[in-house]
Amino acid sequence: MSHTVQALLGGLFTWGLTALGGAMVFFFKELNRRALNAMLGFAAGVMIAASFWSLLAPAIEMSASPLPAIIGFLCGGAFLFAANRALPHLHGTPGAQPEGAKSNWRRSVLLVMAITLHNIPEGLAFGVAFGSVSAGQGSMSSAIALTIGIGIQNFPEGAAVSVPLRREGLSRWKSFLYGQASGVVEPIAAVIGAVLASAAREMLPFALSFAAGAMIFVVAEELIPEAQSGDDRASLSTIGAMLGFACMMALDTLL
Repeated sequence: MSHTVQALLGGLFTWGLTALGGAMVFFFKELNRRALNAMLGFAAGVMIAASFWSLLAPAIEMSASPLPAIIGFLCGGAFLFAANRALPHLHGTPGAQPEGAKSNWRRSVLLVMAITLHNIPEGLAFGVAFGSVSAGQGSMSSAIALTIGIGIQNFPEGAAVSVPLRREGLSRWKSFLYGQASGVVEPIAAVIGAVLASAAREMLPFALSFAAGAMIFVVAEELIPEAQSGDDRASLSTIGAMLGFACMMALDTLL
């Protein structure tokens, strides 16, 4: 299969796990806050490990200087910073207020936008990883491990959209449809990342580190603060982050 088809299939896989997490709304109207915090912490740990093992480390190895990786990393964070400020969105924490530009969008749309913003760099990340393989600069096993890791951490993100929507008064089906819709962007971003990575091989270190910077921004700005909200004892989210990091590290090194 071509690298674009591989990236597309990877995106469909991660989208499917987002939908699976969104299906939690058929069983629960409200998730235990501590359990959700642990799952979000796990997602944060996976993203941190994936950013280093699957993106930053290969980017540094590909270049004679660490400068392209450093610049790409900072540019990825700057991109997400600008997107967070420009696009209106709302996180699922009880009592949360809309962020970004002011808008008259419904809260349900704002909730979907929040996770959609997270999913853009995730799709770009494994898309670039598959593109780097076609360019002869990356490892297929690393790209597959990255896709699996992102898919695993998409499960709690899907639940983090659909369950708050149910709490807002939407039906179970509408909550599920909105929840899974937040993952639609991943196959699109993955294909874009794969095409760009294969078209400009000299830009691979920058592209890989750009995706890593965007993912780390999401972790620091959104996932960790949200994982530690609503619970004075943040130990479960911390344990979840440690387990998520170990899981992703094992996936990447064993594969």
